[in-house]
Amino acid sequence: MVHKDHYETVNGDEAAPWVKESTIKMVDSQRNALDPVIVCQRDENIERGNWSNKLEFILSCFSYAVGLGTIWRFPYLCYRNGGGAFLIPYAIMYVFAGLPLFFFELSFGQYASEGPVSIWKVAPIFQGIGYAMFLISFFIGIYYNMVVAWSFRYLFASMAAVLPWTSCDNVWNTKNCRDFDFKNCTLLEGLVDSDRNCHIKSETNASYWNELELMKNASRLPADEYFHHRVLHISTGIHDLGPINWELALCLLLAWVCVFMVLLRGIKTFGKAVYFTALFPYLILTILLIRSATLPGFMDGIMFYLTPQWDKLTEASVWGDAAMQIFFSLSPCWGGLITLASYNRFHNNCFRDAVIVATGNVLTAFFAGFVIFGIIGFMAFELGTTVDKVATQGAGLAFAVYPEAVARLPIAPLWSILFFVMLLTLGLGTQFTVLETVVTTIVDLWPHKLRGRNHKWVLLACATIMFLLGLVMCTDGGMYVLQLIDTYAATFSALIIGMTEVCVIAWHYGVDRFLDDIRNMLGHDAPPRWYWRFVWKFFTPIIIVAILIFTLVDFKTLTYGDYTYPMEATILGFFIALSSVSMVPIVATYKILQLDGPIGERVRILLQPTSDWGPALQVHRIECGAPTHTDSQVPLTLPNCKFDDLELELGTVLEHDSENDNWINMKPTRPN
Repeated sequence: MVHKDHYETVNGDEAAPWVKESTIKMVDSQRNALDPVIVCQRDENIERGNWSNKLEFILSCFSYAVGLGTIWRFPYLCYRNGGGAFLIPYAIMYVFAGLPLFFFELSFGQYASEGPVSIWKVAPIFQGIGYAMFLISFFIGIYYNMVVAWSFRYLFASMAAVLPWTSCDNVWNTKNCRDFDFKNCTLLEGLVDSDRNCHIKSETNASYWNELELMKNASRLPADEYFHHRVLHISTGIHDLGPINWELALCLLLAWVCVFMVLLRGIKTFGKAVYFTALFPYLILTILLIRSATLPGFMDGIMFYLTPQWDKLTEASVWGDAAMQIFFSLSPCWGGLITLASYNRFHNNCFRDAVIVATGNVLTAFFAGFVIFGIIGFMAFELGTTVDKVATQGAGLAFAVYPEAVARLPIAPLWSILFFVMLLTLGLGTQFTVLETVVTTIVDLWPHKLRGRNHKWVLLACATIMFLLGLVMCTDGGMYVLQLIDTYAATFSALIIGMTEVCVIAWHYGVDRFLDDIRNMLGHDAPPRWYWRFVWKFFTPIIIVAILIFTLVDFKTLTYGDYTYPMEATILGFFIALSSVSMVPIVATYKILQLDGPIGERVRILLQPTSDWGPALQVHRIECGAPTHTDSQVPLTLPNCKFDDLELELGTVLEHDSENDNWINMKPTRPN
């Protein structure tokens, strides 16, 4: 008999699996019998490969979406925009923008089993959208691994009896460094001078009090100076790059080696790595939350994080921040979601996966806020100030405020190691998908030449080029370069690409046609069908346009600390943003020029799906009514394989006949 455990469920039905290794295992040696086993298990799409199981895909999406921004941006936005009240616009934006985009890209990639560029067989004139996604991922991959390199640098520094950022007695410290406890003086509304004496305003002359105030504004905590002066060797501005910091360069090399090794065998090794990168951060977040809950000031931080300010809901900026955060936290329009989904089996329930991952990402961001603000509350207590004076976001939170807080804990190196290992796993988890997107895009353009043995050379070339380009961020002015790319590479461009992508499929290809494609994969409509038709045609594009307008209206000249970027840097930033968006008209123009005939006829042809558009396998193309391949090496039915010199079909079940000591071929039937 055939056991249910030997089948994979697809939309609630059982079907024969197509995993890679053949397997025969003894189940009950006491009875000297072998349980029925399925042999000849392999990937459904042999040419391209599939995830080994569904959990690997879900975890890879978690690892990609739950990145560093989840830890260092959402909690800050929540407190700044009304605390608990911010969750209302955030939830609304999740329902009408975040989840629809996430589900859209997973469905798109899974249906065609193609990367971000080659998938645009659906409408070749818009293939520039795929190239734009490729460039966005390329830019992100260059700077994102630099943050991973910083995490490596801090992890190594944490392996010491005393953390190096605990005092101001180091060669990199300046006269502005303040490592002493001035809590009592702060409570008295006083100021501390360089000799650590407390001065009360009523007892100090006006001129000296002004000097003390200037000194206070210029003061820096030891962890802040360690990050900027010891780790970064930060210069005066982007115009002053200076030499390469070889400590950071080696850490960057280590980060790229880690990413390369994980992706060396494609999604097979990637799928195993995400068990660690997706799950381990939750373990550390839980440990840090338990530890921070025992610290003084914890509840002050939590109350500051969650206390609702309902009047904030009337401010447009709050809704804009909610929309922007949900858009960027799920990482659509970078090509990564399409890439990950393209390795799914055709009948995988991508709707269920989208709901699980998108909802899990939102809940993770909310959970992380308790950890971050619990520690910030402790930090404020230690400094004798209010939480809002300590709260910050971005790299300043991860590499200055949080290290300063853990330095004040007993067994500080242990907590520091845990925190930076968590940052490493979050950063690497996202970086794996970013680089895989770049590599998959290139390989899918020339599959017959680059797929298989040559995949590793494409991977090596991409990693090497991106590492060399990243060396500019290892210079003294590298932080300014990183902030510039971070600000412009995936903001305006990702929004424009996202709007174009959704509109092309919903309005040109046809939202009902796309929903029919999804039904062919799932075996039923994604519930409720009317909702997806409405949001993809109207609400999601409108929200993206609103975010874009809000971003442009709210645009300010980029700054970092007290440094304001020059106009030349702003122009360079917009050039980076437009370099990806410009791929849409450039590629469209190129494709039109490649054809003969009247312009109108060329455009009409390029607007139509090619004969290759549709599922990768013939058996699925027949299911969907798509044109069958005439010259593809993908067979009409799934291939056979050998077991003990017998030619067997995929999913064949053999039962051992202990009485006659032979195997009986039991071809599985699809259970009800």
